[in-house]
Amino acid sequence: MRLLIWGAGAIGGTVGAYFVRAGHDVMFVDVARDHVKTINEHGLKISGPIEEFRVTAQAHMPDALTGQWETILLCTKAQHTEAATRALLPCLSKDGYVVSVQNGLNELLISELVGEARTVGSFVNFGADYLEPGHIHYGGRGAVVLGELNGEMSDRLEHLHSLFLSFDDKAVTTSNIWGYLWGKMAYGAMLFATALTNDSIADALAHPAYREIFSELAREVMRVALAKGVTPEGFNGFNPNAFLPEASEEDAVKSLDEMVAFNRKSAKTHSGIWRDLAVRKRTTEVDAQPGMVVQVAKSLGVEVPLTEAVVKLIHDIERALDLANLEHLKSIFKEHYANA
Repeated sequence: MRLLIWGAGAIGGTVGAYFVRAGHDVMFVDVARDHVKTINEHGLKISGPIEEFRVTAQAHMPDALTGQWETILLCTKAQHTEAATRALLPCLSKDGYVVSVQNGLNELLISELVGEARTVGSFVNFGADYLEPGHIHYGGRGAVVLGELNGEMSDRLEHLHSLFLSFDDKAVTTSNIWGYLWGKMAYGAMLFATALTNDSIADALAHPAYREIFSELAREVMRVALAKGVTPEGFNGFNPNAFLPEASEEDAVKSLDEMVAFNRKSAKTHSGIWRDLAVRKRTTEVDAQPGMVVQVAKSLGVEVPLTEAVVKLIHDIERALDLANLEHLKSIFKEHYANA
């Protein structure tokens, strides 16, 4: 297949390198100039316990790209979805489509911009990190699922499945991609909570003093999903049924134990959220993930106080040693003194 991968970080860089190695015609796009330069000059390196290899690849900055593609994989952070989708539109052929290979409910926004018929959903739960220009660490396998937004099993979905099998031979298709995406939102809410500490994902989820908090976070998201009419799907130890209103605490504990066991096997010990906060010192996807849950919950009249608290706490950490603090002071200045 001829592919344009928009975003060559942890997700896009990992799957793209496998696609290149499998013989597909892949063009990478990324906004990090040093990453693009390194890929063009030295290739893209994948390291970690799964396997290590380097591929020769082509990469461009968005403003240097020309041409059109039928298949575009959007692999940016969730908060960059709108800007990236608008930027890739000139590269999307008349009969082309965009596959969201991200975390979050980004298919909603993408479909608004390119049309639902030209949007394909996916769910990925593998562990990977961008380490440095031209170098991605692939730390652990996880579920890979593809699905049409309307639940149909289309020809293009079959072709995409064949493509993703070259990355993970356990990749599957589904008629309920929204169920997987909402399931990941519940799991993601827990991951954001683990990122409030320096503990690993597994250690945080296993901590006996906080298990009821993690369970209730998942329950809040499940209540929103049910109110939306979604049937959540499970994966990699996360059992949505364990966090439904009628489930017992024993069910929740069992699922948490299974999530702990899954994460113990991964060389990626901490979430990408923690890495954004502690290592890369940048904003997270909090508004586009648990923040989105909060928005939907309010529209449906569902209370999610723990999820709201996680969003606020993450923002408090993001604001540490950041120009956003001065912007905050600037807004207060304008409010109280500008017209004095």
